[in-house]
Amino acid sequence: MPEGPEIRRAADRLFEAVGNHPLEQVWFYPPSLKSKQRGLIGARITAIETHGKAMLTRFDNGTTLYTHNQLYGVWRIAEAGERPETTRSLRVALETADKAILLYSASDIALWKNADLARHPFLSKLGPDVLDKRLTAAAVEQRLQEPRFMRMSLAALLLDQGFLAGMGNYLRSEVLFEAGIAPMRDAAGLNPDERRLLARALLDVPRRSYRSRGIRKAAGMRADYLTDTPDGFAFKVFDRAGEPCLDCGTLIRRRELAGRRLYDCAHCQR
Repeated sequence: MPEGPEIRRAADRLFEAVGNHPLEQVWFYPPSLKSKQRGLIGARITAIETHGKAMLTRFDNGTTLYTHNQLYGVWRIAEAGERPETTRSLRVALETADKAILLYSASDIALWKNADLARHPFLSKLGPDVLDKRLTAAAVEQRLQEPRFMRMSLAALLLDQGFLAGMGNYLRSEVLFEAGIAPMRDAAGLNPDERRLLARALLDVPRRSYRSRGIRKAAGMRADYLTDTPDGFAFKVFDRAGEPCLDCGTLIRRRELAGRRLYDCAHCQR
């Protein structure tokens, strides 16, 4: 599943293609949304935002399209009137005079009034978004000290979207390595300096990944998340099992923690 930075970069590309232009064609697959199609003709997309791994397409008529790619969903950009050759099932099509943005294979799709969006059953349970510029390291430190989070292993906590939205598996490994903290520890056992380092890494690593043009070539990553540009995000531990740590030379190990693969350095992370 893509993580927060990949979803945010996709949102940026989609908005660049169709943002602030009147919609000429709107099509939804879910039967519950068919009656909403006509009302969006002529509307403009004023923003395409993300909260964690959810995407929020905001229209100028006071409504927002909520979508979640889950494991298989993917957005594509096409010329107006064109549909790419694919075996995927089209779920959403939003088209201006020049471009179309198309969502394939997703099932979590809903149109909400802006005033009601805070009550969305998934969004209402999410923690702050790690890419939200308003989120500070001090606020993350405070969340690490909340009773509901303190006793969870960091390996589990960093995948909990109720703690921080947008985190995911590769970010979990990279954040813990940057902070120099072992994954089986819990937040309650961190001293103030460690808590400060972890809070900073929880913001710095995802934001660094977002600013890159994608992830440098790595096994197991979808091609549309990868880049061969020098400023691509490079893994220091994730997917590098058996390779030497870039800081100390110790071989990186792979473990299954909280149901997902995790990579760490036994020497650098204590």
